[in-house]
Amino acid sequence: MTRTRRKERDALHPEWMEEILDCLRTDKPVRKDFDHGGRLHIDRPLPFLSVFLVRGRDDLAARDVAAANASYLIANDIGEALPIITAVGGLLKERFGAFMLLDIDELDHDTLLTDDAPYLPPFEISIAATGEPAAEEAETALADGVDIRQVKFRTPRVERFSLDTDFQAATLAKETGFPLVAIRFAPIYKQPESGMVYPDLRERLVANIFDAGLKAFAAFVAATQSLKLTSHRALGRKAFVDAVSRADRSIDEVAGSFDFLLAVTPINADAAWQEFRENKFKRTPQFLYRPLSVQVEAEKRKLFSVAFDRFEDPVLYHLYREKQQELDLQLSLISARETSRFVEYSRALYGPVETSLYRAATEILVQTENHRGDDGDSGTEIAGCYDVEIAARTMIASYRRQYEGFTAEIELRDDLPPGLLVSDDRLLISRATRVPRSRVHALLSHEIGVHLLTYFNGSAQGLRLFRSGLAGYEGMQEGLAVFSEHMAGGMTVGRLRLVAARVVACSWMLEGRPFAETYNMLVSEHGFGPAAAFNLALRLYRGGGLAKDAIYLRGLLELLDHLKSGGALDPFWMGKISSSHFRVMQELNLRGLLKAPVIRPAFLLHPHAQARLDQARAGMTPLDMITS
Repeated sequence: MTRTRRKERDALHPEWMEEILDCLRTDKPVRKDFDHGGRLHIDRPLPFLSVFLVRGRDDLAARDVAAANASYLIANDIGEALPIITAVGGLLKERFGAFMLLDIDELDHDTLLTDDAPYLPPFEISIAATGEPAAEEAETALADGVDIRQVKFRTPRVERFSLDTDFQAATLAKETGFPLVAIRFAPIYKQPESGMVYPDLRERLVANIFDAGLKAFAAFVAATQSLKLTSHRALGRKAFVDAVSRADRSIDEVAGSFDFLLAVTPINADAAWQEFRENKFKRTPQFLYRPLSVQVEAEKRKLFSVAFDRFEDPVLYHLYREKQQELDLQLSLISARETSRFVEYSRALYGPVETSLYRAATEILVQTENHRGDDGDSGTEIAGCYDVEIAARTMIASYRRQYEGFTAEIELRDDLPPGLLVSDDRLLISRATRVPRSRVHALLSHEIGVHLLTYFNGSAQGLRLFRSGLAGYEGMQEGLAVFSEHMAGGMTVGRLRLVAARVVACSWMLEGRPFAETYNMLVSEHGFGPAAAFNLALRLYRGGGLAKDAIYLRGLLELLDHLKSGGALDPFWMGKISSSHFRVMQELNLRGLLKAPVIRPAFLLHPHAQARLDQARAGMTPLDMITS
C-alpha cells in the first residue's frame, strides 16, 4: 500500500484508532475497551487476530478461548468488528507480509447428546477455512490439534463445513479479504436442561481449544514464513494483565500470613527428648508449639475472594487455582494441629508412601546395613551452630556478590530441633545443631544453594508465586536439595540412610503406629543412635503426624528420572516449581513471561560437578551417589 493510500485510509479512523495503529507501529501493547464488554488486546504485533462476536450473548467459553490469545478482538457485532479488523489487519499484513483471522464461536446446542444415550457420545466441532494454501494448512493444524483427551468423558468429532453456510465467517472473510479459519464447538460444558456450567469441564475445553488455535497460527506462520518459531507456544502471551498482578499479591499475602513449618515444629525438642528418655523410651513425649498467629477462617475468606476469572490466560489460571487449593489445605492442616484430623490433612498434602518408594527406601537401608549405628558424626570433627553460621554468612556473601538482591538473613534459634530451616528469605539455625564439619558445605548447598536461591530467583520473576512456590513444589525442591549435597561432594552413607529411614518411618506413622514403636524400629532394626532416631521420629509425629519427610527420597528419585530422560536443570532454578510444572515453565519461558535465573547454584562449579551430573544423565540410583 502506498503512503498516500495509507494516509487516506487512516483519515477515516477515529482518534483512538490512530492511537492503536501508532502503538502497533512502535511495538507497544494495545488494550482498548469498547462498549458492551468489547476489547482489542494485542500484547505485541503478530500476523494474526482471534475474533469473537458477542451478539448479545453472555459468558460463553468461546469468548474465553479468544481472549486467551496474545492478539484478540471481542466485538459486539460484525459492524463494530469490521473497521477494526480492516485497519489493524492491514497494518500487520504490511509488516509481516501475511495476516490471518481465527473466528471462534459456539454452536447453539450440543446436538449429539440425547437423554436416552446409553453412553456419552462424541461432541461436535466444526471448522472451515478460506481457500488460500496457508489458511488450509492452518485448518488442518486446527483439526489435528483439537484432541480433547484432557477434557475427559467425551471425545470430539471434527467436521468441515462450508463458509457459505455461516453468515458470520463468510462476512468476515469477504469484507476483510484476509485468510480466515473458523471453529464452532458444542457447548458441552453446560448442562443441557438447566444451562448450569460444569466449571472444570469448561476450563479444560478452553485450554485445549486455545492450544489448538495456537497450532493453527503456527501452521499459518510457517506456511507464509512471516515469523520464525521454536514452538507454537511461543505465540502465546508475553505479558500478563493487571488482574494477574492483583491476584498474585493477594495470594502472596495469604501465603505470608503464616509460616507453615514453624507452626507445626515443636519448640521444646530438648525437653521432650529428656522426658522420653526418662520414661525409658516407651511413652510419647509432650510437644509444645508456638501459638497460632493467624486467623485461619479470615485467611480462608481472603483466599477464596481472590478472582481468577479475568486472567485471560489458561496456564496462569491453572497455576493460581492449584496454589489456592494448596493454601487452603495448609490452613486446614495447621488449624487441626494436635488433633486426629492433622495426619489426614497431612496425607492429602504430601501423599501416601507408595509401594515403590517404600521399596527403594528399604533397599537403601539393606544395602548399607554394614553402616548401622553410623549417624555421620562418630570419629569426625564436629561443627556447632556458630561454625555453621560463619560458613553460611560466607556462602550468602558469595551469592550476594553475584546478585545484590540476594539479601538472605540468618537467625540463631533456641526454639527449633537440631538442624537448619529456611523460611522465605531467612535461614534459621538451631542452637542445638551439631554436624560433621565435612558436611557443612553440603548442608548449606542444600539450604542456601537450593531453597534460598530459588526464593530469590523466583522473586526476580515479577510474580511472587514463583518465590512462594507453585503448588506441590516441595517434593522436587527437596529432591534438588538432596542432589545438591551429592554435587557438592558431601553425600555420605549416614545422610542417605537418614533420607531412606524417613520414608520407612513415615509409612509406620501413617499406618497409625505410636511414636515409641517407630522410634524403637529405627534403633533396633536399622541401628540409628537414640538421639538421631528421636529427632527423626519427632519430625514425623510433629503436629499430629506430618508426612513431609517422605518427599525427600521421592523428589530425588523424580529428579534422577528427569535427568536420565534428558531433562534440564535450569528451569528448576527459575523459582520453586514441581516436576509436573516443567512443561509449563518451558512454555512460560518461550513466551517471554519468565526470566533466566539471575543466579545459579555455586555447587555446579564444584570440580567434580559435571562428572556427577553426566553420571546422573547416564542413569544412577541414590546408592550410586555414595560411591561417586
